[in-house]
Order: sequence, then C-alpha cells, then structure tokens
Amino acid sequence: MNPASSSFSPPPARPGLMGITLAAVIGSVMVLAAFVLFALLPGSLSEARDFRAARSCAELEGSVAEKGDCLSEWPGTVVSTDVGRKNKAVTNWVTVDFGPGQERSLRIRMQGSGPVWETLAPGDRVTALTWRDRLWGLEKGELRQDTTEKPGRASTVQLALGLALLITGAVFLRASGWLHRRRAIGAPPARASQIVVPMVATFLAVATAVTVAATTDALWLVLLVTAAGCALAWTASVLLVRRLGGGRTG
Repeated sequence: MNPASSSFSPPPARPGLMGITLAAVIGSVMVLAAFVLFALLPGSLSEARDFRAARSCAELEGSVAEKGDCLSEWPGTVVSTDVGRKNKAVTNWVTVDFGPGQERSLRIRMQGSGPVWETLAPGDRVTALTWRDRLWGLEKGELRQDTTEKPGRASTVQLALGLALLITGAVFLRASGWLHRRRAIGAPPARASQIVVPMVATFLAVATAVTVAATTDALWLVLLVTAAGCALAWTASVLLVRRLGGGRTG
C-alpha cells in the first residue's frame, strides 16, 4: 500500500453551481408571479365586497342610482344539459331559454355537480340570478347552485395561488442561499433529512395557506394564519432536522 495514497482523501463534494442557480431562478420567478397576483387582488376583493353588499332589485324600485348594481332574477326554461370533459376535467353545462325580450337562450357553466344540476331536466322552470350582467347562480324551487361566474371566486383563487407561489418561491430562494454557503465552505453533501423535511414543511405551509384562503373572506385572518402556519412548519422542520443529525440548516 502506498502511504501517500492512503493518507490522501478527496475533498467533499460541494453543491453544484447549476443547482444553486436553478433554485434561485425558480424561486425568483415564483415570487415575482406571486407579486403580480397580489397586485391584481384589490380589484377582485373590491368586486367580491360589492357583491356581498348588493341588495335585491325588488327592494330598490325607483332608485335609479343603484339599479345597475342590484341582484336581479330572470325566469327561464331548461332546454338541455350536457357534460364536457377535457384532460380529466369535468364541466357541467345547462342551456336555459329566457323567452321573448331576452337573449333567447344562454349556455351556463355550473360550479360542480350540486343540488340544482343533479335534478335538472329539459322543460324544468328555473330562475337565473344575475348581478352586473353576470349570471352567478341558478335556482330551482328551494334549491340554489352557483355558476363559475359568481363574484369572489376569482379573488379566492388569486389569493390562494399567490400565497402558494410566495411560500414555495421563498423556500427556493432560501435553499439557493443555503447551498451557496455550503459550497463556499466546502461542506459535505446535504443529508436526506435536510432536503426531505423542509420539503414536507413547505407542503404543509402551502396547504394551510390555501385552505384558509378558501374558507374565509377575511384577508387579515388569511395572512395571520398563513404566517403562523409558515413559522410553525419551519420551526418544526429545523428542530426535526437537528434531531435526525442534520446539524444546522443554515
């Protein structure tokens, strides 16, 4: 055995520059996309608030100033129903005839397969619910179901998606900085726990943000719960990584 070769040990592999750069780019794009969604959010939230505050047109007889901003109802007759399928996505449609004086028939996309859609048949009498020329719901007797045009749905999707992108993008940026520091000091390759645990924590934080965004209209509550969820998930991941022998997470 050659003593010189036995005393030599190769330096530990360092994180690749390509991985560091890729993480930084992905994180930056996600954070930028989140800010774009947040910039568009005030308009959607304002529309949702106006919709919730709208009154029935029947209560505003003679009030010309509010006439275009009230909730109206239009009786109609179901012409047909059909189901569309595209890339495993299912959409439920109903065509309603509103009679003379109105657009003769309108094809409406329902939200899910709720109580109204499940009972519809050609010839059924229904009532279309509208606001600002948007048909947001359909009634049949005592049953009511939303359409995909209901105000407030867009703001919920924007907020949930923006929070998910912001959280995930921030984690990518932090990972890029962490890998860069490890590369600079010649640290050994990261342990599996140092990768898997933060990924799971990120998933839990995103799930918390999306869930609370979909269940409440109070923006302050969404932000508060999201911040608390992120703090809890990250703290738990740091403690778990250290317990599993991963050392400092950077």
